Amino acid sequence: MTQKERLMFLINYLLNENSELQSIDIPTQDTERKRLLRSLMNIRPPKTVSEEFLEVQDAYLQEECRRKGVVSLSDISLAQPGIYLWQGDITRLSVDAIVNAANSAMLGCFVPCHGCIDNAIHSAAGVELRLECSRIMEKQKTEEPTGKAKITKAYNLPCRYVLHTVGPIIYGEVTGKDCDLLSECYRSCLELAAAYQLKTIAFCCISTGEFHFPNEKAAAIAIQTVQDYQRKNQNGLEVVFNVFKDSDYQIYKQLLG
Repeated sequence: MTQKERLMFLINYLLNENSELQSIDIPTQDTERKRLLRSLMNIRPPKTVSEEFLEVQDAYLQEECRRKGVVSLSDISLAQPGIYLWQGDITRLSVDAIVNAANSAMLGCFVPCHGCIDNAIHSAAGVELRLECSRIMEKQKTEEPTGKAKITKAYNLPCRYVLHTVGPIIYGEVTGKDCDLLSECYRSCLELAAAYQLKTIAFCCISTGEFHFPNEKAAAIAIQTVQDYQRKNQNGLEVVFNVFKDSDYQIYKQLLG
């Protein structure tokens, strides 16, 4: 199959498995078709899918990953010993684990093509990631608590694993408890990575954006928590602070000196 044929196969499969979607017209332009596929994947509940679909989807997403370009740690400059700063799409990073800012349901973002990192990671990984998260949550039987972390496979991402953590949501003034919970998110991910003997982990800006944690305060907590962990644990775990916005890049660049 060509990449265009894979795209059409996946769209038709997802439309045909849901009778309410079968009236949707498939766009003629590839860009709009890709957006439709991502939307259909985003709204799809965690349910059984055919091996043929997974085979085609995996080939499609891995080719899309290759076209975006994979970024290795060797492509990024050190900001401090054991700490890197990189601006870009976290789904391009070839590290041991990337961190996903999840919600308490832990199933990914169901809003079609939403701009959050949860949506981006699930869209690039494929439907298997939601299925694995669903199995974890069914076994847990409760929502994921703030400040903890879970690990899953990365599927079609260039990293090996995804660490999922739920950060605090800010409704008004930032409290001391909010700061402690955000720090706990970073610490939980670092400890989980170490437990799996991982050597490189890339953090997104947890709790900023949709969760409204002030960016400068969040960055200061992130850096301090990582520095404290690395000082206390001489295990060689290297950290990438991944940012997407120019403003966050400037904040981290200044704080890292």
